[in-house]
Amino acid sequence: MSGIPGDTGPTEDAALTRAAQAGDVSALALLLERHRPGMRAVALSLLGPGPDVDDVMQEAALVALRRIVDVRDPEAVGPWLRMVVRNSCRTLLRASRRVEPMEWVPLPSDGGTPEQVLQTHALRDWIWEAVEALSPTLRLPLVLRYFSTGITSYQQIAEACSVPLSTVRSRLNQARGALAQTLTATAASAHEDVTRRTEASWQEVRETLAAAERGEFGKVVRDRYSPEVSLLTGGRRLGGADLLRAGMDWDLSAGVRQRPLHVVAGRSLVVWEMELVNPPDDPDHCPPGVAWIMSLDGGRFDRVSLYHAARPEAAPAPAAA
Repeated sequence: MSGIPGDTGPTEDAALTRAAQAGDVSALALLLERHRPGMRAVALSLLGPGPDVDDVMQEAALVALRRIVDVRDPEAVGPWLRMVVRNSCRTLLRASRRVEPMEWVPLPSDGGTPEQVLQTHALRDWIWEAVEALSPTLRLPLVLRYFSTGITSYQQIAEACSVPLSTVRSRLNQARGALAQTLTATAASAHEDVTRRTEASWQEVRETLAAAERGEFGKVVRDRYSPEVSLLTGGRRLGGADLLRAGMDWDLSAGVRQRPLHVVAGRSLVVWEMELVNPPDDPDHCPPGVAWIMSLDGGRFDRVSLYHAARPEAAPAPAAA
């Protein structure tokens, strides 16, 4: 006996974990319920009693939904779930500028094999159907938090959404609560194939950049973007289709190229995370990366928000001897 609240038999845990990794929604729900006492005990030990505990439990459940495939030892899913809770607590503590009592333990990498991606597609489809049911105001911060790779901290989300940190936290709390209700209501429903939609978006971003290289970005804008498209940065509207085309032309003429790193593709929201490759003679021309955060209306992009990754601060020069 380990003495940790919520511990369950490893054999049962292993069977449920494997079923969840294969896309069994009810198995994952049962797994989370079996380990809820132990997960909550961890949250209470780090945060103390209060509403933050409920927020962290919701956060941990969503992380588990996305990353159950990362569990390499199904019999050790209990410790893994408690680690998810610890990491969520530390994120909250850092955002609140409170002292962290324990060292950081990173979650496993998101990089999975094609087999793992295929195994989790059923869960991803279920989650995305629930995400699409959220209002746009709640959907964007939640998608950035759980599905992007470079815009996941509260501060980054606040900058990308042009809202205060407190608003990010409030919207994420509301989004998690609404998502939990929708997930419960749609567990037995049929869900759209997110893997296919994501592959199509990867193809689109590659074709878009290739067309731009050929001088055909204007045609892409006419075909895929609304005539009333808005281009924004920092929450401020800069212009429309003309500026979108001109901006791409300016970058290309300056020798800047974009390389897609990650794609998030929903029916109403798409995020393309790009690396910006500067010319050798002007390595600081652009920040290291940019995210195209795009909303769709009637199958066309009608809003493009650009979020530029901050350039890391240079280390101070060593003092002269």
